[in-house]
Amino acid sequence: MFVTLFMKILIVEDDTTINQNIRDYLVQNGVEVESAYDGFLGEKLLKREQFDCVILDVNLPFKNGYELCREFRQYNQQTPVLMLTAFDELEDKVQGFDHGADDYLTKPFYTKELLVRIKSLIKRSTQSGTRNLNENIIVDDLVIHPGNKTVMRKDVKIQLTPREYQILLKLALANGELVSKKELVKEIWGGSFDANTNTIEVYINFLRNKVDKPFVKQLIKTKIGFGYYLEI
Repeated sequence: MFVTLFMKILIVEDDTTINQNIRDYLVQNGVEVESAYDGFLGEKLLKREQFDCVILDVNLPFKNGYELCREFRQYNQQTPVLMLTAFDELEDKVQGFDHGADDYLTKPFYTKELLVRIKSLIKRSTQSGTRNLNENIIVDDLVIHPGNKTVMRKDVKIQLTPREYQILLKLALANGELVSKKELVKEIWGGSFDANTNTIEVYINFLRNKVDKPFVKQLIKTKIGFGYYLEI
């Protein structure tokens, strides 16, 4: 039996057939749905209403999905965003994740799979929202404030992308224990990436350049063949 984990979803997709097919399937499963067919209307709806998940096409008229997602993340970090694309290139996925997307689905896809992805995203979002947002996470001289998703080191604010922040938070919450590539992929991307790709290494390198390189002590450590951890 399908248990509804959410109340309202926004679909921003310019292909009327795909938009309507997704809408019909979700409504049949008890979901309230709003639809938009271009980036400008999608932007207005995102600013005007609250949604539990956003389904966002990459190639949209007026304002593309990357731009829309990036701007949305400036004032909303919590609502999960699932991006739709006609491409299956790793670089396209990385670009989407860098702009704040939580998951990716390549066309054509089964609406049943889409619903599974949505349920997973909302479940993760709900679980992360139960954390004490007023409690700072401190590792040595690194301070993470989950409430406003800011990262400080030696009183210097470190600007991270949403994906970089999520990876750093996962490592910090491990309290010095190893976190494997597979765990990071499952936690951050929900399994939409192959754990054998070098995507994690790329993001760890980004983090090292921002979190470690400007400072004396190097916090982010690698145990080759096992995973990553923060030295506490």
